[in-house]
Amino acid sequence: MRRTACAALFAWVSAGPLGVGAQQAVDTSFHPRVERATYPANTGPLVLFDAAHNSMHSVDRSFRPFADLLRLDGYRFEALGTNLTADSLARAEIFVIVNVLAAENVGNWKLPTPSAYTPAEIEVVRSWVSRGGSLLLVADHMPFPGATRELARVFGFDFVNNFAIDTATWDPIVFRRSDGSLSAHAVTEGIDSIATFTGQAFSAPDSAITPLLTFGPGITAYEPATAWEFDGVPGGSATGMLQGAARTFGAGRVVVLGEAAMLTAQVTGPARRPMGMNAPVANQNQRFVLNVIHWLSKADPDRE
Repeated sequence: MRRTACAALFAWVSAGPLGVGAQQAVDTSFHPRVERATYPANTGPLVLFDAAHNSMHSVDRSFRPFADLLRLDGYRFEALGTNLTADSLARAEIFVIVNVLAAENVGNWKLPTPSAYTPAEIEVVRSWVSRGGSLLLVADHMPFPGATRELARVFGFDFVNNFAIDTATWDPIVFRRSDGSLSAHAVTEGIDSIATFTGQAFSAPDSAITPLLTFGPGITAYEPATAWEFDGVPGGSATGMLQGAARTFGAGRVVVLGEAAMLTAQVTGPARRPMGMNAPVANQNQRFVLNVIHWLSKADPDRE
């Protein structure tokens, strides 16, 4: 039964260790809209996207809808193709990390999953945030948590190399304000529900961290040795674990998310099913993306 269900889920999200993204592509028919831009065009804070650590996403392909949305809101957006140093981050107000990997895990989604960042780079990011920078750290299901576990830990987050799956429906997971799984915060202001598409479940033992997306009953966490191979892998309850959280850190801010598709717009499989901001079940995800960026950039509320 698990093999059949996992095959169905694989067809839905179309991501795996072989041929990543072969059935998953940016939705070119999706056009984000911003009714009132926070900043005049190309005058807002600079957002840098990590393009130097084997991310499976890029700003000109799978994460283009994310970049387009921010640019429509007036933000400046660039890919950063160099290693992390104090100088390379100095220009940015927001640094975005999405599904990076160590070189040895590219095309090899198996344990072990070492850090994508050197200790020196992790210290650069910690220091930059502490002095006032803002970090959006996104790490999807295994192997991505392993690649950023050490970085997440310095901010008080505990990543697990798992898959978070609703085994009752094998559908996207919906976090709702009405049942308490979507918490009150500036990042969730004006939003009733958020949809995510698999991803990881993580913990945040630091009391300074505010949960945003909390798993309720019915979500199972699997920790396979190889991505998408679940046979014989025991599952544990993810109830109470997180898929989104926020905190201040020194003079800076951090938002951590355990799923990436929710922030962009893709189509998957032969039927080209929408996955992300373009999915009917995720019609408030675009507002969520803007809320995240506004909070991270400390945008003037009177301009939102």
